[in-house]
Amino acid sequence: MNQPIVLDIDGSLRGLKNTQAIDLSDWQEAIRFGCSWSTWKRFRSFLVERLPASYGPVCMGSGDFHHISHLLLDRVCHSEPFDVVVLDNHPDNMRFPFGIHCGSWVVHAARLPQIRCVHILGITSADVSWRHAWENHLLPIAQGKIRYWTTGVDVQWVNPFGLAKRIASFENVQLLIDQFIAEREKNIPGAVYLSIDKDVFSTNVVRTNWDQGCFNLDNVRQLIEAFKGKLIGSDITGEVSVHHFQTSWKRWLSAMDRQPAIPAEALAKWQTQQAAVNRQLLTWLKDVGE
Repeated sequence: MNQPIVLDIDGSLRGLKNTQAIDLSDWQEAIRFGCSWSTWKRFRSFLVERLPASYGPVCMGSGDFHHISHLLLDRVCHSEPFDVVVLDNHPDNMRFPFGIHCGSWVVHAARLPQIRCVHILGITSADVSWRHAWENHLLPIAQGKIRYWTTGVDVQWVNPFGLAKRIASFENVQLLIDQFIAEREKNIPGAVYLSIDKDVFSTNVVRTNWDQGCFNLDNVRQLIEAFKGKLIGSDITGEVSVHHFQTSWKRWLSAMDRQPAIPAEALAKWQTQQAAVNRQLLTWLKDVGE
């Protein structure tokens, strides 16, 4: 495995050895949560100049920066179209007309010509319930460019639209994973890029600053092992950090998302847990030879 990259934006990534760090702290306010396309293009130029020609998994800090996955995917060179597998408690396929943000990047990734389909596994969020249906980009789902794999969410509203196979609900995580792996094996799978947002995990595993799903570590290990020989890139996000926005619209939107507060006395403990999970994920990714 090539050397992992640490994008040091919010100071949350600690306890990771044998990595290459890129200092992006000056960009935190500008890109955290979301930004305009003009800001995004400037950030892209800044980061691309500092990324090595080849690298391993990219650790990027808080889930508030998950839209960086779009930038990383745009740089992947592969001879054939590939799938993107996103482990996330949220669809990240929501409407955001002002640029790109951490909850809207998937639709932009799905438009990249080299990407065959984006699979989001582990959604338990109400973002995919009927009350929020209008906020999701449904056209790329209908086109087969995006698929939701959910647990514990009522998605029967999709049935009249013929989307039941593309917004699927499972009784538990193990059934979801078994079905996903079986489908890939049946369809002669190609290359995969893996993006892990740790809010997909149960709070018994690790704590983040978003509402969380119900994956455990063994669920993720099983998926990583299923991608052996197929994995062409990966990133990890979902660290826990605190930031007080200076930008008014970001304060407003983050308040609407009701991100749970992080008790000051818990922050160091949670970050220690995060570091342990990151080390485990990087070990598994190394073992499958990304």
